[in-house]
Amino acid sequence: MIQSLRNYFNMQVSRLGPRSAPVEAEHTLRLAAAALLVEMTRADFSVDETERTAVLQALESAFELDPEETRTLFEMAEQEATTATSLHDFTRVINERFSAHKKLHLIELLWRVAYADGVIDKYEDHLVRKVAALIYVPHADFVRAKHAAEAHAG
Repeated sequence: MIQSLRNYFNMQVSRLGPRSAPVEAEHTLRLAAAALLVEMTRADFSVDETERTAVLQALESAFELDPEETRTLFEMAEQEATTATSLHDFTRVINERFSAHKKLHLIELLWRVAYADGVIDKYEDHLVRKVAALIYVPHADFVRAKHAAEAHAG
């Protein structure tokens, strides 16, 4: 899963010397989160442009990226999501490195992507529930994240 990310970011951060390992780890986290968001766009078997836009906005704001970095991360996440055999590769990385607060924020972002097209499909609901379980987000927090995303959708 991570090989394409490593190749890309090794070129980008090689000039940083010994500090490149923490930078690469951060990019790996971003890719894992982005891949989960991309999976959400595909959950209902219909990729809507509003959902893609919601993913780009989520990535840009959550990781404070410029538009070019956001687009690159999104494209890499699409590739990773296409070749992934399960969510476990992504959720394992999230579990290892994200705080409880960041995990909850990721669940809210997943809900925002699901709400982007105005319809919560049963497969979208299932995906968010599955990810929340895999990253150990308590049910009460899961519900709060859903309500926050719903309020954000207006």
